[in-house]
Amino acid sequence: MQKRKRMKSWQDLTHYVGFDWARDHHAVVIVNSEGRIVADFEFDHSLEGWKSFAEKTSAWPNLAVAIETSQGAAVDQLLQREYTVYPVHPVAAKSYRERKAPTGTKTDHIDGWGLADALRVDGQGWKALQPMDPITQQLRLLCRDEVTLIEQRTALVNQLQQALAEYYPAALEAFDDWTDAFTWEFVLAFPTPQALVQAGKRRWEKFLHTHRLWRPETAEKRLKLFAQADQFKASDPIVQAKSPLAGCLCKLLCTLGKQLALYRKQIEALFREHPDHDLFGSLPGAKKILAPRLLAAVGGDPDRYGSYEVLQSIAGTAPVSYQSGKLNKVHVRWACDKFMRYTVHLWADCFRKASAWGQAYYQHKRQEGMTHACALRCLGQRLLKILFRMIANKQCYDAELHARNQQKHGSWVLKLANKPAA
Repeated sequence: MQKRKRMKSWQDLTHYVGFDWARDHHAVVIVNSEGRIVADFEFDHSLEGWKSFAEKTSAWPNLAVAIETSQGAAVDQLLQREYTVYPVHPVAAKSYRERKAPTGTKTDHIDGWGLADALRVDGQGWKALQPMDPITQQLRLLCRDEVTLIEQRTALVNQLQQALAEYYPAALEAFDDWTDAFTWEFVLAFPTPQALVQAGKRRWEKFLHTHRLWRPETAEKRLKLFAQADQFKASDPIVQAKSPLAGCLCKLLCTLGKQLALYRKQIEALFREHPDHDLFGSLPGAKKILAPRLLAAVGGDPDRYGSYEVLQSIAGTAPVSYQSGKLNKVHVRWACDKFMRYTVHLWADCFRKASAWGQAYYQHKRQEGMTHACALRCLGQRLLKILFRMIANKQCYDAELHARNQQKHGSWVLKLANKPAA
């Protein structure tokens, strides 16, 4: 891995940049240590624009940048040019703007000024953005894009199922999981109920054998459905209108499925090359799919977080407390890394199925009245603490070591896991 350049410490800073970014241009406000604005300008998001930004900021080598995001093209350009970057949450950025304009006035200048002055006044407690190593960054982007494509596949599958429900109910009844490619190929091979019946038993059996779907317990039921497909169908105008839509959706899904397979192949290849491959690969329930996503979401550098509590907050598993007078309550943390929260949620669900103590912990939370999602969030909170220790010590998951630690500290979870079934 490439050695990362050390970010400027807070004590070294003399000037503070508020960076209000947009897709095609950016607004910049620079203040000095006394809070006086020394520069206020805009530049285009282009090669010449970024050159002008570097020239205008060259007079103040000891500066840092506050920006209302932690990723994207603007952040990438800033990190490439080795600026010290402090990401600011949008909710906090709004408060900083209102501190400058209580009336609610909003302009790019006020946004930049609010960020710059907030960095000057409050930034000593902020954490500078630590860039990921290239392989982890590439893996993170690939995994995020893979999830986006999976979401698009889900949307197309939902549209396909709706179309089939209107004109081709036999196809829906014959297969359960419409994310499998053979279901799309079935619709392309037999686009209408009439076409399916006319194809005949021999072609039906060939399709099932070709796609390895022939099962004694399901084959007879499917063949019966195929034979009666035209007995319960929509009227001809609906069939003629909806069958082209179903075919179009299936072709899109076939193409998307092939691209997802290529994404998965590239992700797995990068994951094998990563130094923390064995560490994340040892996590129960992670397997081939979630292990690369966890590495992409969390990374292998504990210095990015400093403590497991910070990691838990970024992942959204740590609750938010609210106390005022006699009122004292907690609620879900919505301000978090959505990709990390989604990944940890899936891992917690898989972990409980692969670990005795994980399942005992989950069941205990459900018996306390928690919902499925809340119980998984609590389990994820516990798992992230374990994962942070593993990353810090560069040590793979050891179930026996964890059990010994639970026993040493008298963990109630271990007692539940060892409790004999009633």
